[in-house]
Amino acid sequence: MELTIFIIVAVLSVVSALGVIFNKNVVYSALFLLVNFLTIAVFYLMLNAQFLGMVQILVYAGAIVVLILFVVMLLGEQLGEDISSWVTPANGVIIVLALILLTIIGTAVTDYPTTGAKGDFTPELIQEYGQAEMIGVTLFTDYLLSVQLAGVLLLVGIVGVIWLARNDEQLPATGDVPTKEA
Repeated sequence: MELTIFIIVAVLSVVSALGVIFNKNVVYSALFLLVNFLTIAVFYLMLNAQFLGMVQILVYAGAIVVLILFVVMLLGEQLGEDISSWVTPANGVIIVLALILLTIIGTAVTDYPTTGAKGDFTPELIQEYGQAEMIGVTLFTDYLLSVQLAGVLLLVGIVGVIWLARNDEQLPATGDVPTKEA
């Protein structure tokens, strides 16, 4: 029975991932992403990781998909534009900066010494303290740098969305602000 459920969910996961990649409509692509996140939550539940399954549903299936749809709505008018070429100096600079950032993060994460709590979690210890507490202790001790770097990546993403959504019209100078005349 468990194998049957796994095969059905695995096929659904792969099909929804392909739907994310190959769908031309961004909204439908985001909905396929939602289905994919839900299938991953089912995998977590099948692995007896209930906390991670619920976090997957709440954070990824809930917040991230809503954020993606918000960005699509925010940039909606620009989504239909034809782009003549992706090869521009600005895109080259962005790619180089992204590669440098990812190299720094990858080096920091792989070279960061851990305190040695990996593998110390026995089923009895998890039963005594709880799965959520053990995950929290691990994230904020052994993987603290990784969590902080993930926060930096999210900040870069937020700044990128704001930069993409900015209005190209210049704001009036402070002395040129129109005032109401009585």
